[in-house]
Amino acid sequence: MTAARSPYFTPKDDPLALQTLAELRTLEARAAAALPPHTLMARAGAAAAQCLIDALDHDPDARALPVWLVAGPGNNGGDALVMAERLHRAGIAVRVCMPVEVKPDDARWALQSARAAGVPIDAEAPASFDGYGWLVDGMFGIGLTRPLEGVFAEIAARMTRRARQLHDGGRVLALDVPSGLNSDTGAPVNGGDAVRATATITFIGAKPGHFTSLGRDLTGKLFVATLDIDASTAPSIVLNVPALFGACMPPRDNATNKGTFGSLAVIGGDTGMCGAPILAARMALFGGAGKVHVAFVGEGFPPYDPPHPELMLHRADGFALEKMDALAIGCGMGTTPRATTLLADVLKLDIPKLLDADALNLVAQDEALASEVAARGAQGDPCILTPHPLEAARLLHTDAKAVQADRIAAARQLAARYGAIAVLKGSGTVIASPDGRVAVNPTGNAGLATGGTGDVLGGLIGALLAQKLPAYEAALAGVWLHGLAAQTLTDGGTGPAGLTAGELAPAVRGLINRRFYAEHAQS
Repeated sequence: MTAARSPYFTPKDDPLALQTLAELRTLEARAAAALPPHTLMARAGAAAAQCLIDALDHDPDARALPVWLVAGPGNNGGDALVMAERLHRAGIAVRVCMPVEVKPDDARWALQSARAAGVPIDAEAPASFDGYGWLVDGMFGIGLTRPLEGVFAEIAARMTRRARQLHDGGRVLALDVPSGLNSDTGAPVNGGDAVRATATITFIGAKPGHFTSLGRDLTGKLFVATLDIDASTAPSIVLNVPALFGACMPPRDNATNKGTFGSLAVIGGDTGMCGAPILAARMALFGGAGKVHVAFVGEGFPPYDPPHPELMLHRADGFALEKMDALAIGCGMGTTPRATTLLADVLKLDIPKLLDADALNLVAQDEALASEVAARGAQGDPCILTPHPLEAARLLHTDAKAVQADRIAAARQLAARYGAIAVLKGSGTVIASPDGRVAVNPTGNAGLATGGTGDVLGGLIGALLAQKLPAYEAALAGVWLHGLAAQTLTDGGTGPAGLTAGELAPAVRGLINRRFYAEHAQS
């Protein structure tokens, strides 16, 4: 006898489409026209109920306690009511709080069904959640356009406090998105508050906001229930996974040599800032580049790198940058006239290049350099730009708050303005290409919130460029590996607290070899 197919799944390594609000509304309208009334809500509530039943089966402490659900006045509240009815019929004690009675026709149908089944429904929240196992957030979904307020803001704050009680499991499940979260941007709606969940089951498709900005923390573990809706149209945003770049990783045949995997020059290191390019260059070694050079802008750099004498250290003046296969410029470089001249010279070279740190700051303040970057893109030779939010704000002549309010829009603006591959770093790094492709990266954690990790990322992407990966795929691969290395180290106890940038390189090497070069490895 074949087991029933689960109505939901956990995203793994599939190139998952991330559906925007506009795309979801189109899919919903198409499905509603083709299906009997209430079908989508019935499927959503049933999937959410099954998700919670499965969680309870692995959590006997919570199984012994009732489930508390809050239903908002719209269709998200209807989903919660269907879920409550399904749990009630499965023999699980439930209690629903509905501060404002639901209004849409589908939600009214769900309310009538819940009442007919005998689901207890209150108008007020209990004084304490101590007697409940799981709390379910069904207040507001993707359609919310104003900040949470009144009783819903109070309940959101209480649920967030519960979610932070890690010693007690947290146990807060959000339906579709945590209430108050903008599903397109991952930022709270209009700067308000949002529920912090420990898990979210989302409907039809995952949303960009689940994976970037505050959305990663607020969503918790994500489950996706497609509701059997065909969403096969070309998505505008996808989740960054190895299927997008694995085929570009170079083969490593026995007959290859160091020249096969390219020469990278890391350019930077003004006087007193030699560590940044050395960190980047060490990562480039571990990232598979055949030969790695460091070209220092300033004085006082060491004659060689004792831990890695494989690195070749030079003064930038007079070094034959034109003979390199790829260039990574900017880390620790400073913004002196000497650095400006060097960057201008680099931008004239027909070599794949990555700009980071001070190189980005120079471009932001010098229109001639900005025009040269854009000209490279117009000629089909896009630079890779790897800004953090403040650097991105300088490049866009705005502020970091505006960048963080819509990270995907900011990355697209960077890609369009500079004809470049934009890698907007942060929680849920966004990679945007001037041809319109956009990916959101799911790997990484708080271990990367320490000095030098950005330099390391630049060195890794530079190494991939030297190995002849196209610029967009090199960016995707570098960001994914960099984040997963932090997660892998954290799983072993080396982080998130105290993880250092230098520890990432060996972890990245292990991931590359296990994922792409071990026998029978699959991308």
